[in-house]
Amino acid sequence: MASEPVIRPYVADDLSAVLDLLRRALGESPERPRTRAWFEWKHVRNPFGRSILLVAEAGRRLVGLRALMRWELRRPDGDPLLCARPVDTATDPQFRRLGIFRKLTLAGIEEAKSQGLHLLFNTPNPRSGAGYVSMGWQAVGSVGVMLRPKLGLFRRRRHQDFDLVGAVPELQPMTHLYVEDRAARGLRTPRTAEYQRWRFHDHPVAQYFVTVSDEGAAVIRPNLRSGRRELAVSEISGPAGSILRRVARSSDADYLIGWFSPGSPERTEAIRGGLIPVPWKRTLTLMARPLTELDLDVGIFSNWDLALGDLELL
Repeated sequence: MASEPVIRPYVADDLSAVLDLLRRALGESPERPRTRAWFEWKHVRNPFGRSILLVAEAGRRLVGLRALMRWELRRPDGDPLLCARPVDTATDPQFRRLGIFRKLTLAGIEEAKSQGLHLLFNTPNPRSGAGYVSMGWQAVGSVGVMLRPKLGLFRRRRHQDFDLVGAVPELQPMTHLYVEDRAARGLRTPRTAEYQRWRFHDHPVAQYFVTVSDEGAAVIRPNLRSGRRELAVSEISGPAGSILRRVARSSDADYLIGWFSPGSPERTEAIRGGLIPVPWKRTLTLMARPLTELDLDVGIFSNWDLALGDLELL
């Protein structure tokens, strides 16, 4: 075993070693490529700012990565909260059980505090959730699923591909951004034009499309999941229920899926569009850790105003 790992800031020359570490520790897939384009999109070109990146080094070998992706949330009164989202945690398989995850995370907390951030939040997997709780995180609530299945979903043969462009003839590429923001009802990502361009148009892997009516719009991502043709409803703007019904009728997808915070106008429109909450299905647990005193309780799920687009493929 090499010497005790040392925690230090990431530098640009670390990129190749970091990508290799991510592949070794987390694997790689077409949906989650560990490429320079993906890394720079996520951690460098993010409109909220460059990520806080720390690495663990043993000898001359990179054995750990802690990334805190910068984010911003707006409160109902319009005031911003400067946030970061712990993502892309990786420990070299040969260096596990040495406390590297904890050391990197605690160092990341201190760095975020020193930079004036107010809050950390993320949706960790169950395996790492207990570790976050021990470092001050609290579980906020469970993110569920809203689903509109098509007739014949369970008797159709599984597909090997999905014609993304032909999935719904009326879908348009995200070259123009139609989704306009509304006032926040809870902690909400500000949907600026810069954010939408980065989040949907510039995504290095996923293809997002938009479909519009005179008053509403929906951002949709076609996907192939376990051999089923899926349309993920990432964002809704305005009265989009009729849009979703039209998309469901005209597409060759097996189902539509989405999620929007309870009580939000988007959830109402999704239900009008035929997406029904699945009460027994929970996909993610939202967790949060304040870095300073806040006069809004981030541990109450109803104080959050989120959509599927805030959580998927980041």
